[in-house]
Amino acid sequence: MGAERRRGAAGGLYGRLLRIYEEGRESIPEHPYLFETDVEICLIGGSCKSPIERFWNGNTMIYILQKAQHNEESDPMEESKTDDAIYASELLPKESSGPVALSVGRAKQLISLYTMAQNPNMTHLKISELVVLPPLWIRCDGSDPEHTCWLGAEPLKAGNKITGINFYMVTCDGPTADKTCFANLEELKMAHKMEHHSSLVTTKGFAQYELVRAAAIEDTIVESESNIYVDITWNTVDKILETPPLISAAMLNIALESGDPRSPVYQLYRELQFLLALAEGLKTGVTEWPEPLESDSAVELVQEFLTDLKKKLDGYCISGNSNETEKIKCDTAAVDSSIKSIFSERGDLDFAEQLWCKMRSVSSYQELIECFTLIIKSLERGEIQPWIHQGSSSLLSKLIQQSYHGKVEVVSLSGITPIQMLLEIGLDKMKKDYVSFFIGQELATLTYLDYFISTSVDLQEQVHRVQKLHHMLEIMVSCTVLLQFKHENLFPLTQICMKYYKENPLNEKHVFQLPIRPALVKKFYQNDHPEIWKVDISSGHGQKEVKTTWQVSTNPPVEHMASNNTGLFSDSTVNGSSDERMYFITMAKCSQVHFI
Repeated sequence: MGAERRRGAAGGLYGRLLRIYEEGRESIPEHPYLFETDVEICLIGGSCKSPIERFWNGNTMIYILQKAQHNEESDPMEESKTDDAIYASELLPKESSGPVALSVGRAKQLISLYTMAQNPNMTHLKISELVVLPPLWIRCDGSDPEHTCWLGAEPLKAGNKITGINFYMVTCDGPTADKTCFANLEELKMAHKMEHHSSLVTTKGFAQYELVRAAAIEDTIVESESNIYVDITWNTVDKILETPPLISAAMLNIALESGDPRSPVYQLYRELQFLLALAEGLKTGVTEWPEPLESDSAVELVQEFLTDLKKKLDGYCISGNSNETEKIKCDTAAVDSSIKSIFSERGDLDFAEQLWCKMRSVSSYQELIECFTLIIKSLERGEIQPWIHQGSSSLLSKLIQQSYHGKVEVVSLSGITPIQMLLEIGLDKMKKDYVSFFIGQELATLTYLDYFISTSVDLQEQVHRVQKLHHMLEIMVSCTVLLQFKHENLFPLTQICMKYYKENPLNEKHVFQLPIRPALVKKFYQNDHPEIWKVDISSGHGQKEVKTTWQVSTNPPVEHMASNNTGLFSDSTVNGSSDERMYFITMAKCSQVHFI
């Protein structure tokens, strides 16, 4: 590249990066930009998950550069546009592949242009007022002998003046089970000292262990993103792959999706799904009736229930299964015996809640109408005098209260009315189930739960908040059953979950984090291999700090090489048993250049 062309390219890159940065200060652009037709530029905000977080601990905005994929059906003349408004909307949508890397040679060229544009001594670039740009990271295809997968550059500054550049290089090999390929810690420390002319280095360790993962049921795999893992950090590493000391700092990470058939509260989940089907039917006017939760028809169950109540009112002695009405039993009691101590059966179901348990087997709109017709007629005739909890605002509760005075208003069982009536009593019942758990386990107060059970919002929002309660219940039950957590750990976790869900919509992919002591979960990982293990070797302080990172991981450390360049990874198991854990080996190095 000629000198003049090189200066033009540096100025063009600076202009494009500056515009993206200025737009990003208002709001992060949703779409990437193009540069010179082959490069895609994305801006990632400091609050977003960074693809290079394992190798760079900055918390500012960063640029990510990668290869652009063009839509071959677009006008070829479009590629010659130079206007700054060229977005990557002209790029071919990537259906299954992830981001695509640039060649190492092209990446080095872009790093050079970025460095030129940030060097205050390059006055011939005619940049009127030099702005310190965010750090720039480039996805590389590993085509060089070192298998480089990232190149990065970060301006060093004193105030608003740029004084130099930090350069980063991340390389990756593997996967391999051959531990002779692993580095020696003393050799890594010596190499760092020699490269950076430092006499003193510090080491910091990190290990991630998977405590609970989605497992197989018979011959199938449960489709789930659920995972519970622990991140452990400690100072002063003595050897590669050492087990973290118990004085380390640990963070439990919990990502749990509801609905696993193995969950002790799966029956409650199915009950919630029926509630959601009713809510959807109320919203759209079309109800998709799920598979009944009971084998008997809802009409038969309701008729039998009403008959038993009538007999009881008339003074008859009820035989057979009559004790079901005397000792009310929550139908969600199909919970696993291992958690009965924490998710106990509620023995105070009122008439409406018992009806919900009978009517969960409704399989059609007509059946729903028949059930409510039976109930309303029994109330009108005074054949039953059921009791209900105070505070219920459902239509059925109002009819029951009216029946106490011998007069029940006429209700037209048409349109969405029957669905809304069933939804209301289901909401009341399930709210009390969740409240009973959280208060019974002393994990929350009624005041703290008020947001989740409030009736001041519409029915759809009430259903949404009940979903949040169920997700939190699944998390608490999983931690109790799988990790044997006690109240001292469940309480702060509950507070973290509730705080999040008071401020955010339902998100079962969210990772809830709880600081813990490693001893609490040590028995789950002490004999296991880590998913990630790394050591950071550092020297210097402040902006003069430089770091070397050596890491092994069971998954590819960079998504662009996993999806597009798997051929670069060897599958060598030389000197290693096929039963050994296969690891990718990653090295991240840093160097500095100071401008005079």
